[in-house]
Amino acid sequence: MNSRQRRGVVLLLLSVLCAAAAFAGVLSVIGDVRSKVGPETTAYEVKSDVQPYEALSKAQFEKVSMPERWLPETAVTDLDGISGKVALTPLRKGSLLQSDMVVERPALQKGEQEIAIMIDAATGVAGKIRPGARVNIFATFDADEQGGKPQSKVIVAGAEVIDVGRLTALEGDEDDRRRRAGDAVPITFALDTLDAQRVAYAESFATHVRLALVAPGSSDPVSPDDRTYTLDGDK
Repeated sequence: MNSRQRRGVVLLLLSVLCAAAAFAGVLSVIGDVRSKVGPETTAYEVKSDVQPYEALSKAQFEKVSMPERWLPETAVTDLDGISGKVALTPLRKGSLLQSDMVVERPALQKGEQEIAIMIDAATGVAGKIRPGARVNIFATFDADEQGGKPQSKVIVAGAEVIDVGRLTALEGDEDDRRRRAGDAVPITFALDTLDAQRVAYAESFATHVRLALVAPGSSDPVSPDDRTYTLDGDK
């Protein structure tokens, strides 16, 4: 082996040693990063925007992996826990699902039933009514339906809201356009049979149906004298 060949062998050995050292350095860095990041765990992200009060399903979320040490304590790691729940706030696409973003849908009590009606979005909801809220339901009737005297009535006091749907654009038919045209939100209540009939009657025959949010913890009943209002009876 001449001197040129020996130099070639030496350079080759040096190259191998440098490559091995570089590989060992990469492994060391990876190991250091892993030790700092820690083990990964499962979490879930929102696949597409979810509106407030919308019922949740597993199909609305996708599984992701992230370091356990970076995962918030409130992060949802098991989608079985969202069954029967609704979104408390708007859930944006790509956001991490957390337990404080969802709430239980209020349940019916014995003797109650669900009834849903469309409520004008501007005058009846205004974004403040959520599942579990208590509202007074007002209905206004025009003069033709009340013997020449327009009236406003509290048809149900303290009705419990159990669901708030999505904003929907409505177009009434020719005989009902004035009362039903516009944007509305489906509101579901838990009511006994008599109150459910009152709401159904008002939804069908009242000029407008409006909701008034009752302060939390308030239990004062509406006086019978205050349930019906006419302008000429105002003192």
